[in-house]
This record gives sequence, C-alpha cells and structure tokens, in this order.
Amino acid sequence: MNIPPSNRPASPHTFHVVIIGGGIAGLSTAWYLQQAARDQSIDLQYTIIEASDRWGGKVQTEYVDSDGDSSFVLEAGPDAFLTRKAGVVNLVRELGLEERVISVNQVRHQTYVVNKGQLVPLPEGMQLLVPTRLRPFLRSPLFSRWGKLRVGLDWFIPKRTSKTDESLAHFVRRRLGTEVLDKLAEPLLSGVYNAEPENQSMQATFSQFPAMEQKYGSLLRGAKSTQANLSPERKSAFISFQQGACELVAALVSHLSGCLRLSTPVETVMKSGRNYRVRLATGEELIADAVVLATPAKVAALLTKQGFSQTATQLETIPYSSIGAVYLGFRKSDVQRVLDGFGVVIPRSEKRKIDGITWVSSKWTSRAPSDSVLLRVFFGGPNTRDMMRLSDDNLLDVIRSEVRSLLGIHVLPIFHRVFRWPEGYPQYEVGHLDRIAAIEAALPHGLYVTGSSYRGIGVPDCITQGQNTASQVIADLLERKSEASPLSV
Repeated sequence: MNIPPSNRPASPHTFHVVIIGGGIAGLSTAWYLQQAARDQSIDLQYTIIEASDRWGGKVQTEYVDSDGDSSFVLEAGPDAFLTRKAGVVNLVRELGLEERVISVNQVRHQTYVVNKGQLVPLPEGMQLLVPTRLRPFLRSPLFSRWGKLRVGLDWFIPKRTSKTDESLAHFVRRRLGTEVLDKLAEPLLSGVYNAEPENQSMQATFSQFPAMEQKYGSLLRGAKSTQANLSPERKSAFISFQQGACELVAALVSHLSGCLRLSTPVETVMKSGRNYRVRLATGEELIADAVVLATPAKVAALLTKQGFSQTATQLETIPYSSIGAVYLGFRKSDVQRVLDGFGVVIPRSEKRKIDGITWVSSKWTSRAPSDSVLLRVFFGGPNTRDMMRLSDDNLLDVIRSEVRSLLGIHVLPIFHRVFRWPEGYPQYEVGHLDRIAAIEAALPHGLYVTGSSYRGIGVPDCITQGQNTASQVIADLLERKSEASPLSV
C-alpha cells in the first residue's frame, strides 16, 4: 500500500484503474473494486489520486480540547448518516465498525421552527412534510387555520398525470399549499440540499413524495398507509461514530491495498489508444485501462476539457453553491434555555441572517463535555448567500447576535470555529437526473464519473454510487478481457 506502481502494470494481463478524488465516493469505488476483483479472480491494480493532503473530502472531523471530561467533536461536513439508505449500513458491517456506531439522541429528538421570532416545535407525527397524527397538527401554532385546511385538501386533489420532473416549490404548493412550503419544505428539504426550492429537482432529491402521490393519489393517504405498516420497533434514523465521521474514512483507507497518493494534483485525462493517460502536475503520467472521476463535476470538467471537450461542456452545466457553519462552545451553566431537541430551522419569511442551528450536544451524547453546550450555526444558504462574504470577525458578530436573539445566550463562547465550503454544494436543479443520464451516456468507454455531483449528495448515496461504479468498471474490464482472449469467437 502507498507504493506507486509503474506507469503500466508489468503483466499484460493486469488491469490498472486510476481513481481521481479521495472523498467517500472515490474511496468506496476503490473498496468495491478491490472486493470484486478478489471475488472474480481479476488481476487488478488501482491508484487513488487526491490533490489535498488528507482523505475524506468533506468528511472532516476536528477536536477542541476542554477542561471538562472530554473534548468537543466538530464535523466540518456531514455529522450523521441516514440508515434508511443501505449504502452506509452495509459498509459499516463490511469494515467491522458496528461497535463504533452511535445513534442520535432518541429522547430529545424534537425539531423547532422559528415562527414570528419564536421557537415552535414541529408537530409530533410529521413525516417531513406530511402529518400522520391529526391532533398535534391541528393544535400547532405553526400554521394558520387556512394553512391547516389547505393541507387537508391534499386528500381530494387528483394526482399529477405528467411524469416530468418538477421543482420542490411547485410540488409542495400543488399538494399542500404555500404555508407548508414556507414553514417546512423550504427550511427542511431545501436546507438539506442548500438549494432554491423554485429550482430544486423533486425527482433527484425527494422522489419518495412524487412516488407516494402516484401510488396513493394523496400524500396524506400515503403517509397514513405507510405509517400503519411501520414496525413498532424504533430504530435510529441517523448514525455516526464515537470519534466522529472521520472513523469511516480511516477504516476505509486502512482496508485499501492499492496505491494511495495524497497531495497529487492531476492536470489532464487523455485517451491513448484503448487506454488513458493521466497527467499529474509533476509531469508524471499514469497509464490506465479505466479512469474514475470521483471529483466534483466542475473539477472533472477541468480535467477533461483538453481530451474530451463535449464531456467537459456537459459537466460544466451542473451548478454549485457555497455553504458555511460556525461552531460555538458554551458552559452549560451560561445557557439558560433547555436545549431539548436537535435544533432550529428557519423559514425564509423570518428574514434571519442564518439558516438554522443544530444543538449538537443535545443531538449526540458524546460531542461535548458533560458541563458544556455545543452549537453549530449554518449560514450561506439560499436566504443568506451574502454572509459568505463576511470576514470571520464580522461573521461571528452576526452569528452571536442571532443566537442571542433566538436562544437568549448573551455570554461569549469559550471557543468558536468557522468552516466554509465555497462552491462546495452541487445543485440538483429540475431535470438533473436527465442531465446526468445524458452525461453518463456520452462518456467514452472506460471513463466514469461518480460522487455527490450526480446521483445523491449524502455519504450513503456516494457509497452506493461508488459500489455501482466499481461494478460497471469490473463488467467493462471483463468484457475487454473476453475480447482479447484467443478463445473468444
């Protein structure tokens, strides 16, 4: 491991795959390539090339020491993984990480919505957009009488006959009305994707809701039916690891047997007969039978511009947005409000300068010392893009003002940490899946794209994409091997 191979494997029967990008998608592709090559007795070498000095991409964990009984654990990127998506659950089992898994707090799982400056709990029984329990929904001050009646009309609105994609905003207005769009869909669903709801693809982000509409004719009817079929055993929807998300990255890297190269920028990817030439910034060239671009689409576009201009042009059509977060640590004795939930989401109509707050030390039991509180404040989303331009000092002033207004915390934090991801979030706009299908169909044989720009931004999605990409690479290499065999017809 970590010993660079020659530019071309010595044996003519050995395949060489170059994976560009050492985030979760690239590492997962390598892992499943390694597994498939072993299972199918394929002589295969692979090289993972990462421009930065660490593995994991946006999965990045940092620690802040304290005088308490443990350290603060900060996630620069994702802090939790969805268990309903099998990719991460399967990988955890394959890597033997089951004993390292932790779940979100099952007791204090309430989410609050800012409504007219006040924190209002999300009604119990909500399936994101859709109420499954009538009484808590009707009693909630979050919606007006008309807003509640408009949700009820979903039961009678005919299902959409067109199968074309539509925006999140259009879908929610059509089925549930403008109040649900403002109070729930925009801060909860668009917030996940850091996207404008008027542009966000429903099929690419929350396809379960259009599918529910088509199957049941109504979201309310569908939610009632699916709720009745749920197992009474309650399992956590989100998991992470004892020392943070970086444990998944470290475990993956430790299980990889290929050549792993950090601090190695790539300049271009070019065709060379049936193979590919990957030119590094050092001038070195790697010869590969297949190349996997596990980078953001905008980076993949730069790498392919010289050799595959049509591919590069298509990749450039995927837009990006920026996002940031500030961590604030406080002494628990200085926080008067009981933080009895996961945090706060903020609708656009509230005109706040932040997008939401995660109460990290309440969401997880092991992310802060027992005598401390840890908050994560998000900014730079669709409603606060201008906040990305502020200096760290000015940003902190604004963040503290918002936290003071919403949570009543007046003291200075015992520490703070700012994370920024400029142009770090792919935007899944209406028609996204058709765009990706066209990109994939036009790729030359032996060149692949995978990762958050394409078929899911979350870690479980990237793992699944890596697995699917590895399967496709193996299938294509086996076909090539068959064609080269003297016994083939």
